[in-house]
Amino acid sequence: MIDNRNRDYLLGLVRELCNLSHETDWVEFKVNYREPQAIGEYISALANAAAVHGKAHAYMLWGVEDETQAITGTKFSPAAAKKGNEPLETWLLRLLTPRIDFRFHEVTHDERPIVLLEIERASRHPVAFEGVEYIRVGSTKRRLKDYPEKERALWRVFDRVNFEEGIAAERLRDEDVLLLLDYPKYFDLLDAPLPDGRAAILDALQRDRLIAPCEAGGFNITNLGAILFAKDLSDFPRLKRKALRIIQYRSNDRLEALGEQEEVKGYASGFKGLVDYINARLPSQEVIEQAFRRTIPEFPELAVRELVANALIHQDFFVRGAGPMVEIFKDRIEITNPGEPLVDTQRFLDNPPASRNEILASLLRRFKICEERGSGIDKVVSQVELYQLPAPLFEVPKGFTRTVLFARKSLANMSKEERLHACYLHACLKYVQRDFLTNTSIRKRFGIGEKNRSMASRLIRDALEAGVIVAHTPDASPKHMKYIPFWAR
Repeated sequence: MIDNRNRDYLLGLVRELCNLSHETDWVEFKVNYREPQAIGEYISALANAAAVHGKAHAYMLWGVEDETQAITGTKFSPAAAKKGNEPLETWLLRLLTPRIDFRFHEVTHDERPIVLLEIERASRHPVAFEGVEYIRVGSTKRRLKDYPEKERALWRVFDRVNFEEGIAAERLRDEDVLLLLDYPKYFDLLDAPLPDGRAAILDALQRDRLIAPCEAGGFNITNLGAILFAKDLSDFPRLKRKALRIIQYRSNDRLEALGEQEEVKGYASGFKGLVDYINARLPSQEVIEQAFRRTIPEFPELAVRELVANALIHQDFFVRGAGPMVEIFKDRIEITNPGEPLVDTQRFLDNPPASRNEILASLLRRFKICEERGSGIDKVVSQVELYQLPAPLFEVPKGFTRTVLFARKSLANMSKEERLHACYLHACLKYVQRDFLTNTSIRKRFGIGEKNRSMASRLIRDALEAGVIVAHTPDASPKHMKYIPFWAR
C-alpha cells in the first residue's frame, strides 16, 4: 500500500533509523535491492522480529548503505515494481499469511529518493510468506523453524499481547494528539472537569492508557485511545474498518438498501449518537390513549443499546477486513461483530461474559456505556419479554457472532422452534433471577389469558419433550409445577 504521510514525519523517522549504530532485528537497509521473493521474506522476518522486540513496526529502508547508514538514494520504485504482470504490493499482500498492514513511503532527502517500507508487527500468529515463517537473526533472515528458541519467544509474546495496548499512531506531538482525539468527551463521560493546561490533559489520557510516551519522543496513541475517542477513525488506517456500519433495507432481504451510514467517531465519543441514529430508523407504531397519541418503538430501545454495546466490546479486533454491523430489516434487526463468542450461546444469560478486550470493557463500564458484568443479555431478554416479541436469536456464522431481534409476531404465527426458544430463554431468565418458569409466568410472557391455561401447558409440554427445560418439582401437582433450564438440573 503506497501512502503519502506527512513528509516531516517520514524524514524524521528516516533520520532516526539512520542514526542506529547498525542494522537491528527490526530494521533492514538496502540501496537498490528489488528482488520480490526476498522482499516478501524480509517482511515476514521483520514483522516477527518486531513482535519479539516489542516494536509497533519494523522497517525496510532503500537508499541507505548497510554498513555506514549513509543516505545514497535509490532507483527502486515500489509503484513501478511488478512480479510478472502483477503489481509488487498486490503480489506481496496475496502471499502473506496472516495479512498484515505494510506501507511504502517515497520521500526525498537532499534530492536523493528514499523508499521506506513500514511493516506492522506480527500479532497472534507468526507472519509467513508463501507458507514459510521467517525471523531475523542479527542482520540476516532465517527460517523460524530453524530457531526454536526464537519461535518459543515469539509465541510467549503472542500469549501476552492484547489489542488495546497496540499502537494506532506513533511519534505524535502534544498538539497532534489533542487534534486527533475527542478528549473533552473523555472528561465528560467521567463527569470530570476539563483540566487546565495541555500537560494535565495528556497526563489523564496516559493514566487510562489512551496514549503512551514514545521512545523516540512525543506520544503514541494506543488502539484503546483511537477506537474509543477518535474524532475520525479514518485518521487511523488500521482501525478504519472497525467503524460501525448501519444499513437499512426496504424489505426483509438485502436486495435494496434504503441507506447506509458509517459511524466514524470513536466508540465512546460517538456511542449516544449512533444509538440515537439506529433507534430513529426502527419501525414504530402510534397508540391513542384517551386524548393523547403516543409513539411506541417496535423494538425495545434498551435492548438495542445493550446489543450494540456488546457487539463493539466483544468483537475480535484481530479479524482483518471486517467490523461490527447493524442491519435493519422490516421484520428484524441483525447485529453482527467479528469473532466467535467465548461463551456458549445457550449460556449467555447465566455465564459472565468472557471478553477478549477487558481493558476496553472496563473503561466502557466506567463510562456507563455497558452494563456491569453479566447483566446486559439479561436485560435484553427481559425487555423482549416485556414487549412480548419473539425471543432473540444468537447465531455463530463462521468467524462471527450475530444477534437477531424480531419484530412483533402473534403466538399463533410463531413457528414451533420460535416458541421452544422463547420458553427456553424464559426459563434461563427466571433461573438467573432465582425464580422458576411456571404456567403463570409463561402466560404472562406470551400474553395468554387466564382462561387459556391449557395453551400455556402445551407450550411447557413441548419444551419438556424437546429437552430444553426440566421439572424442578416433579412430584408437585400440575398447577404448582416449576421448571428450570436443562443445564440447571
